[in-house]
Amino acid sequence: MGHETSLLRNSRRTVNRLFALLILALGVTAPAMPQDKDDEIVATLAGGRVIVHATRESVTFVAIDEPIEAGSPPPRVMSLDGRHVAVLFGSSEWRIPADPNPVRMDKDYTRIAKIDPRYQGSYNGEAEADLETMGVSFLEKLSPLAARLHRKLDFPPDQPLLELVLIGFGPQDYGPEVWTVEFRMTQTIVASRGDYWQTRVLRPRFTQIYPPEKKAPRKLVETCYPGECKGPTLQQLLEGNEPTLEKLARSDAKFSKAVDLISKGQAQKAVGPDAVAFLRAAVPLLYTGKRFVMGTFEEEHGFDWVVPPSEPVERAKRDEKDKKEDKTRPAEAPSLRRRTDPPGD
Repeated sequence: MGHETSLLRNSRRTVNRLFALLILALGVTAPAMPQDKDDEIVATLAGGRVIVHATRESVTFVAIDEPIEAGSPPPRVMSLDGRHVAVLFGSSEWRIPADPNPVRMDKDYTRIAKIDPRYQGSYNGEAEADLETMGVSFLEKLSPLAARLHRKLDFPPDQPLLELVLIGFGPQDYGPEVWTVEFRMTQTIVASRGDYWQTRVLRPRFTQIYPPEKKAPRKLVETCYPGECKGPTLQQLLEGNEPTLEKLARSDAKFSKAVDLISKGQAQKAVGPDAVAFLRAAVPLLYTGKRFVMGTFEEEHGFDWVVPPSEPVERAKRDEKDKKEDKTRPAEAPSLRRRTDPPGD
């Protein structure tokens, strides 16, 4: 991946996206056409925001839960390979009434060895091959679920049905990178079957949101689902000397230095552990009462939780699988299972 070319190829999307609070809880439980109960399917949407700070050697991210509706799942984090993790938004969880266990997009992720020939050349140079393989794997899992939606949905066509925030390191000493991967859908009516619709998931759209263009300021990255982030970003609050953050920064000389560099567009120069400690303290002050997870990813040392998920690990079902994975997982691959004594606790 050419460094300068890749920096220029994708800029942050600027379309102002309006999100109608969807009936994508997905109003499919009362289909217009008779069908078996097993065919009914419901998707619940995960909403929230991700804040990312990157230095030369590490990436720190915070995923904040901002539920779209009651019962929405939180944004979940999963490992993709030895160099990337993903935060999942949108239809990350699907339920079939006949099955008590939901279908989760972060479970049983299939890593594919090469690009599916059906999708070769379909991304117009937006992403490198390693990212394309990840996109294809999610597309293969999402498509059959969405295909079971046969009722017209009030879902804006420019809104992704599923969105990944991809965080990690590019190949060949490229350094930290952050992408959004958006899976949109389209529906067509089957005229011969009355009010019966076919739902198809489109190929993923890749947008690189970090690093910025060459010589551009290096700031915190922030992205939200659904739509654009409401209110000022953390970067804007730091630049505007927001009183709560200013007081926190003044409480520690290391915090003050990290905030000063971030505010000046030199976030990559901030000392990683100092910036991590500041973010860990700042997020609960700004987003009072909201659930969040936080992790760090170093190219040489892999992934580690700062604030792990509160969801319990399904030990009984996963112990044997985890043992097998531990034996086969490459040494550099990150593990997202909760540590017994996570950092920061």
